[in-house]
Amino acid sequence: MSAVAVILAAGVLALLAVAMGHVLGWANRRFHVAVDPKVEALLAVLPGANCGGCGFVGCAEYAEAVARGEAEVSLCAPGGAAAAMELADIMGVEVAESLPYRAVVHCSAHTDQRLQRAAYRGAPTCAAVNLVAGVQGCTYGCLGFGDCERACNYDAIRVTDGLSNVNYDRCVGCGACARVCPRNIITLAPFKSDRMLVVACSNHDTAADVRAVCMVGCLGCRACTRIAPELISVDGALPEINYDVYDPSDQALVKVLEKCPRKRLTFVGKPTEKDLAAVADKELPEEIQADFKTTVDDTEWWG
Repeated sequence: MSAVAVILAAGVLALLAVAMGHVLGWANRRFHVAVDPKVEALLAVLPGANCGGCGFVGCAEYAEAVARGEAEVSLCAPGGAAAAMELADIMGVEVAESLPYRAVVHCSAHTDQRLQRAAYRGAPTCAAVNLVAGVQGCTYGCLGFGDCERACNYDAIRVTDGLSNVNYDRCVGCGACARVCPRNIITLAPFKSDRMLVVACSNHDTAADVRAVCMVGCLGCRACTRIAPELISVDGALPEINYDVYDPSDQALVKVLEKCPRKRLTFVGKPTEKDLAAVADKELPEEIQADFKTTVDDTEWWG
């Protein structure tokens, strides 16, 4: 190739580059979409988790709704009170008093405590199992296939022995676990204190029906309502707690727990000082691990 051809090729490429630059510059000005600076400021405050706990698809959509005045500034559970305060400052509004919400699993039956179980060999998800009849007798209970665990971005819920358990040190109340639970046994409860009284059962059936399918389910005896009628009512055969009048220091709560024959009214959340004192003399092992063993380990060998 001659030097002239090389120079001509380079010149053509340079002209094309200049032309494309002008086209891109024109397109940038022609199709530019102006973004409200307030939305950008709101979005900078949000944690960017895009968890959907606020009810919007992501943080950007929530920020736009706040900027339009169509959403409260206190809906971001991962951001908490600090984010709410900053959003309120940008919008020039006051933060309404709100309580932190945390996930509560309304079931306490582990695998061996569920009766009328049958083998299941389909897709290992709660959504799939929920479509199959007869996997377990209780149609209200946790299925234990971990859809909630996989949906949680904060590693705040784990399935242990077939039952979902919430780690309240990590739960931010985004509600992702509740949204994927096909049986709706996970709800968000307002935490007025570190520990909250909850109903760890969802079964609305009568005592005889509950006994037939679960070893620990609520029997609907109404002992709790007789002790604290303003706090606890019964819907069908299942207690409901009125958190508007809930007082964690109310001594009646202790009597309620004592009278509950199946202990389905229980506290969840962080342990109290009394609970910590009860295990203060226990020695923590250097390593905590599952005590797995096979039947071979218990076999006595002869030979």
